[in-house]
Amino acid sequence: MWVLAWNNPKIHTPERRKTWLACEEHREHLSQFLGVRGFLKDVVKFEDWKAPEGS
Repeated sequence: MWVLAWNNPKIHTPERRKTWLACEEHREHLSQFLGVRGFLKDVVKFEDWKAPEGS
């Protein structure tokens, strides 16, 4: 399982992170979807994910 951290700069502050969970099979597709829009900030294995403080 993977965590895809992203934000939409038109509606979120720069430090805000939204997250999607993705299995191995869908990680690349979802990363590309977010990446072409300029939204993708990070892709991290679920067990290594540390949510930002205040979440």
